[in-house]
Amino acid sequence: MNPTKMIGIILIAAGCLGLAFGGFSYTKETTGMKLGPLELKVQEKQTVNVPLIVSAGGIILGVFLLVVGRK
Repeated sequence: MNPTKMIGIILIAAGCLGLAFGGFSYTKETTGMKLGPLELKVQEKQTVNVPLIVSAGGIILGVFLLVVGRK
């Protein structure tokens, strides 16, 4: 399988995941306060939204790469 087809498949899968979930979240740990040897750790939940147009564009580009890779 050539790299063009692999990238096309990955883009289609990522676009479908973006359409299904609409984004993802992760936890970021930071130091809130440091007082001598004591540290106060803070965990913040960050959310990243994936726009609909980006997901659809990924699917379209993936399909295009699969069609071009066939020739």
